[in-house]
Amino acid sequence: MTTTEHPQPYVGQAVRRREDPRFLTGRGRFLEDRTLQGQLYAHFVRSTVAHARLLGIDTSTALAMSGVVAVITADDLHDVHPIPLIRQPPSLGVPLPELPVLSSGTVRWVGDPVAVVVAESPAAAADGAEAVDVSYETLPAVCLVEDAVADGAPVLHEGFDDNCCFRTAYTGGDTAAAFDAAPYRLRRRLVNHRVAPFVMEPRGMIAAYDQHEQVMDVWITTQRPHHTRWFIGQVLGMPEHLIRVDAGDVGGAFGAKEPMYPDEAAIAYAAKHLGRPVKWVEERTESFLATTHGRDHVADLEVAFDDDGVITAMRGRVLGNMGAYLYPNSSGTIIGRTGPLLPQSYAFDSIDVEIVGVFTNTTPTGPYRGAGRPEATYYTERLIDEVAAELGLDPAEVRRRNYVPADAFPWHTPTGLDYDSGDYAAALRTALDEIGYNDVRALQRSGNDDGRLIGVGVASYVEIGGVTPSAVAAMEGSPGLWESASVRVHPSGKVAISMGTCGHGQGHETTFAQVAADALQIPYDDISIIYGNTETSPFGFGTFGSRSAAVGGTAVLLACRKVVAKAKRWAAELLEADEKDVEQVSGGYQVRGVPATRIGFAAIATKALMLMKPLAEGEEPGLDATGYFDPPNYTFSSGTHACVVEVDRLTGHVDVTDFVAVDDCGTVINPLVADGQVHGGVAQGIAQALFERVVYDADGQPLTSSLMDYAVPTARQTPVIRTARATSPTPVNPMGVKGIGESGAIGSTPAIANAVLDALRPAGVRDLDMPFTPERVWGALRAADATA
Repeated sequence: MTTTEHPQPYVGQAVRRREDPRFLTGRGRFLEDRTLQGQLYAHFVRSTVAHARLLGIDTSTALAMSGVVAVITADDLHDVHPIPLIRQPPSLGVPLPELPVLSSGTVRWVGDPVAVVVAESPAAAADGAEAVDVSYETLPAVCLVEDAVADGAPVLHEGFDDNCCFRTAYTGGDTAAAFDAAPYRLRRRLVNHRVAPFVMEPRGMIAAYDQHEQVMDVWITTQRPHHTRWFIGQVLGMPEHLIRVDAGDVGGAFGAKEPMYPDEAAIAYAAKHLGRPVKWVEERTESFLATTHGRDHVADLEVAFDDDGVITAMRGRVLGNMGAYLYPNSSGTIIGRTGPLLPQSYAFDSIDVEIVGVFTNTTPTGPYRGAGRPEATYYTERLIDEVAAELGLDPAEVRRRNYVPADAFPWHTPTGLDYDSGDYAAALRTALDEIGYNDVRALQRSGNDDGRLIGVGVASYVEIGGVTPSAVAAMEGSPGLWESASVRVHPSGKVAISMGTCGHGQGHETTFAQVAADALQIPYDDISIIYGNTETSPFGFGTFGSRSAAVGGTAVLLACRKVVAKAKRWAAELLEADEKDVEQVSGGYQVRGVPATRIGFAAIATKALMLMKPLAEGEEPGLDATGYFDPPNYTFSSGTHACVVEVDRLTGHVDVTDFVAVDDCGTVINPLVADGQVHGGVAQGIAQALFERVVYDADGQPLTSSLMDYAVPTARQTPVIRTARATSPTPVNPMGVKGIGESGAIGSTPAIANAVLDALRPAGVRDLDMPFTPERVWGALRAADATA
């Protein structure tokens, strides 16, 4: 590739990720790769009981130990403010409990931070934490969300009559009339159990405070550097311009590195208070206790439908286990995602579903890949299969009969969303063809399955992406989340683009360079992408909610278009032509139809900066530009996932023998990157369906706090995942791009669940909650045999 010519368009090409060489050769810039001069180390003392009054914290022994510099408790946190919420749920008339940096008075979950020991070495900090003596008066604990709303349940927070922290309803149409008129009703209790966002790199942070300049530098594993800076400023009362945040490379996040955590705020305070850099890296067991969990909903939902399986209405309630506190962004997952997306791909126009957030004595929950969307999809897709079973219809056919038609977009849902585009039937057809659906059904009917329990599962989904347009942000109680990108053109014609979004494995350095290369008509290798540092990137809200390409990528495109407009004006001056006669061509600009007049992009960049001729009135030196994008609406990716499973009658083991994901993410920037995102998401969705589950005992003690008892699948347990596309570009942004990063985790879980229950239904098993572990499946089969 030359440095002057722009080849075929990059968008749509499977360009290899430019990030991977440094990751594969150990040259990444992760938190543990950084050590500062004079650095101290922190270790947290966390509550060992789920609910108790703190009677005292004796730090004397720890302070006397060699290497221990300080032990900080809530009593030491002078002029430190609680962590603010950035998503405000509907008020129940009682102020929501403040989220403290360190707990005092009462602890509310195992893992609640009560003190932090700071020492000269990690070992000294850990030994010091072990020596801190905390006295408790144990209080009754409640961990299960249904128990927490039962009469007589212990109440976690003072001032509350019960454990409900918010309520909101999604209503549309005439639900009561639809149910009265329907010949059939079906009601199910559906559980979407709690999972832990296991990432390769646990959370961590280094904070350093310069007492002379009064500047704080922070290195942190985060998805949102600029928001982290804002949070630290709010908690410590510091001006934001005196705080610099650098995310570096982030080893996975899945939503769990989005909020500001109490322990992170404590590290910032410790560094400022002690005047020395302080480093903390979460231990793996600590991560299971202290990093937000995902999911943990219980839904009681009912649908009305007719003889053809056409659904006319839905009603019921979804309880969301929020854990001991609301974290800054926790409520948005269920209020802004689960509730609004319950209609999914289907055209019914009446709904009345209440969403209730509930406090329990468990680790707080927050966004986890999909963040409320997998839950909504699971409930609705399970109900679709149950309707089909009730009527003796094929589940794929029931979906076809209920889909929003492809010619009906934009589609307004009864929950208030406006779907942008889609062709749900086309995705279903592709998925069924790819999985060999008719052949599997024929095998089931023939009985020639050699005694195996074979099931085929289908799940369609719609997900919100491009989070969160200011036009609709009030729905989830959040601010509008626009994005920005700044393009800097060097005299050589090379381009550096800095962005507010922050990658943690998605391939931003590759895909955004592809977008810019096409817009600027210069080689991909001439473009570098910069993100993750508040000093070198413009303000942005970060990476989450399937928003990076749709919102951040559009900001890149708009900034590049400004560069092109500047370059065209400069070319007109240099070519002594009218601007309207100048056209952009590969690698430069020319007078329209006169290739001999061509002037290269690099030459224009040089002359624009070196001012080879006087500036025109109103013109500025250089080609640099900044673009902003606040979308008018969400984007709505969609698709259908299908799979085949085999269940061993004797052991209950579930084997996924085939899996295909058909996804519509609008315009695909890089198929290789998109497939990688789908593969990772599907693996996590399968993991929830078959393996992963966070469990507490009756006293609130976690029983799954290490990889010895929390089953994260390996490559051996993950099937070959095949992908295909259904494409309907969105009109919401000029690229037609939707999101793909979370789709795999949204469609896969209900597809697996439907397949397992399809396999078990002939054996007499009609209902079973995830995860479908061998023990649970075996027990269901034995129970069915006993009642046969």
